Amino acid sequence: MEGLIHNYRRSRTRQNNKHMIIGVEGSDNREKATKLVGKKIVYTTESGKKIVGEIRAAHGNNGCVRAIMLDRGLPGQSVGKKVEVM
Repeated sequence: MEGLIHNYRRSRTRQNNKHMIIGVEGSDNREKATKLVGKKIVYTTESGKKIVGEIRAAHGNNGCVRAIMLDRGLPGQSVGKKVEVM
């Protein structure tokens, strides 16, 4: 299953580089998004490094999820790129 990184989790004045908002294919409402909680996500950089995270919560009513990257935060180039949901 694949997902698309929408943005960092942020407020008006602050953003957290380890928290990401991700849209997952096939997840179009909050009920489907809550079933994904606890699954791992993997972002692969262009050089081949893998950054691992975990889906922690649903975000909104349109099927997006909130993920926390465990190792390190994602670079700015990752916004708009694909991740793998396991």
